[in-house]
Amino acid sequence: MLDRPAMTNAPGIAPSQVIRKLISSGAISLGEPLLDRQIQPASLDLRLGRKAYRVRASFLPGPGQTVRERLNQVLMHEFSLENGAVLETGCVYLIPLLEGLALPKDLLAATNPKSSTGRLDVFTRVIADGVRGFDTVPAGYAGALWAEVSPRTFPVLVRTGSRLSQIRFRKGAIGLTGDEMKALQAKERLVDTDQPDLRDGISVTVDLSGSGRSKRVGYRAKRHAAVIDVEKVGGYEVDDFWEPVSARDGKLILDPGEFYILASREAVHVPPDYAAEMVPFDPLVGEFRVHYAGFFDPGFGHAQSGGKGSRAVLEVRSHEVPFILEHGQTVGRLVYEKLSARPDMLYGQDLGSNYQAQGLKLSKHFKGS
Repeated sequence: MLDRPAMTNAPGIAPSQVIRKLISSGAISLGEPLLDRQIQPASLDLRLGRKAYRVRASFLPGPGQTVRERLNQVLMHEFSLENGAVLETGCVYLIPLLEGLALPKDLLAATNPKSSTGRLDVFTRVIADGVRGFDTVPAGYAGALWAEVSPRTFPVLVRTGSRLSQIRFRKGAIGLTGDEMKALQAKERLVDTDQPDLRDGISVTVDLSGSGRSKRVGYRAKRHAAVIDVEKVGGYEVDDFWEPVSARDGKLILDPGEFYILASREAVHVPPDYAAEMVPFDPLVGEFRVHYAGFFDPGFGHAQSGGKGSRAVLEVRSHEVPFILEHGQTVGRLVYEKLSARPDMLYGQDLGSNYQAQGLKLSKHFKGS
């Protein structure tokens, strides 16, 4: 059995150089050789495996059960991804990932959809054996990882090696206290607001002021659009998949079941020694979800990485009833966490990242985005 020693680095989120050590030690296993830019400043991209399984319903394995054991109870059919395959809207798929884990006893992990995945409204979660929750991997876990993938608006073409999710590794207590958040805002100006709300993270509000003569504030996805190849960058016309939306007097009514791309009013900044995560849903601010892809890497919006502050793009879906959003309304919170060490790469210039210095921006698949 693989010896899984304790982590030697300080408490915090593992930066890029520690992720490389986890790979070399066998704590992260690779079903295929590592790809260029698969390691991010504070996360690792996860790749789809060779087969996909269409299932009747989503599930969690629960204690003492593996995903594969439970899969047999809900399996409808299986198919290969090696030459590419289309995942249809409204369907649920389970796909084993090429990466597996044998984590040290003091290291746990969390997963999230990549930014481009969220902006395509592809609902993606990672499942581990024996867990009670999605997107969580307990400390010391040894086993396989699976992606649950359910396109909600656009059918997508994926293949073995497609990267829809990412994983972060955490050790110890790494959240910031209220006083630490105030000090960090004073030193680094995390958001370009003179009096930010710093309770339980930092408040993020929606921009519905409108720009230009059109007063456009975002986009609403068109239904019954064509298939999107997730590997095709800049290959699609915006008008074929999206319609612009404008606000009246700083207000926008969200229609139930529709998918919107909006932007934060604030420009946000993640300093090099920190990472951040957007809290995806807060029932106190309304029955809607504001962010599917929640990880913000070290260097996002950082001036030395070409950012000078970047807007947070909000992937918004209203539930059950129409809901009125107003300009400046709080829609989520950005939670900052410490890294165990400064990463040897930063989001932005070091990686040629797609969303540095962004404003209102669709995913990288669309021309001009």
